[in-house]
Amino acid sequence: MDEFVTIASDGLTASISPLGAELWSLKDAQGRQLMTDADPRWWTGHAPLLFPFVGRSRGDMYRLDGHEYPMPQHGFARRMAFAQIEHLPESAIFRLEADAATRAVYPFDFRLDMQFAVAGSTLMMTATVMNRGEADMPFSFGYHPAFAWPLPYGGNVEAHRVAFEKAEPAPIRRVGEEAGLIARDSVASPVDGNLLTPTHAMFEDDALIWDTLESHSLLWGVPGRTRLKIDFPDTPWLGLWQKPGARYLCVEPWAGMADLVGFEGDVWEKQGIMRLLPGDERRFRMDVTLVDV
Repeated sequence: MDEFVTIASDGLTASISPLGAELWSLKDAQGRQLMTDADPRWWTGHAPLLFPFVGRSRGDMYRLDGHEYPMPQHGFARRMAFAQIEHLPESAIFRLEADAATRAVYPFDFRLDMQFAVAGSTLMMTATVMNRGEADMPFSFGYHPAFAWPLPYGGNVEAHRVAFEKAEPAPIRRVGEEAGLIARDSVASPVDGNLLTPTHAMFEDDALIWDTLESHSLLWGVPGRTRLKIDFPDTPWLGLWQKPGARYLCVEPWAGMADLVGFEGDVWEKQGIMRLLPGDERRFRMDVTLVDV
């Protein structure tokens, strides 16, 4: 694996792997780790990028214009080497472009640029998806960062809360009987007003999934202590996930989602699929800020 690329401000230091343009480490000014410990007993991921599709396609295949193509869960970008386009003290840009290997499973001329920048106590991540081909391009995109649970600011696991910016009374989705696919029926929201009290047991049946979401920002951590403010203005849905008992919580803003249980349609009928016209681009931002609120 290529060496990590590190960027730093007076408040944060971030390290990114060119493999998958994956954020591996985020530390505060005192060197305290804000992300997963990647204990292999649970999950060795850190913050994979989900492209060209979020979640699992039924049978790990998708259909397009009468043809079937293989597609692993969360797409292929997270397993591919990105080119380093720019590296400044406080920012870096990585790029993935279509090649023969990607066109064999995803017949589109895409470019995915991933920019990381730090300023003060904020990490800003911006993904830019471009259609460089001549056909309309179906795609989805998501973030999948795993933040420390507990965070290094005192308070035990049970004291941590997810505080949404708005009340979230709508029912949520869960994974159904087909592995990795979304159940067609919703379940009652576990959010009390705007507060979720996560427990390891909540994730025994996989992720909590919001496909009706009022918020585009949340706080993670122990109320009254330093927390993470996570902003996701460009993604309408959200997943929360962990392997029960692990020392992380994944906060996953999504523009897209796995297939529904039993889905047999064309990719254009898949929930959350976006249509990118030739020559167009679309950006997705996620900011992480250390706050004392």
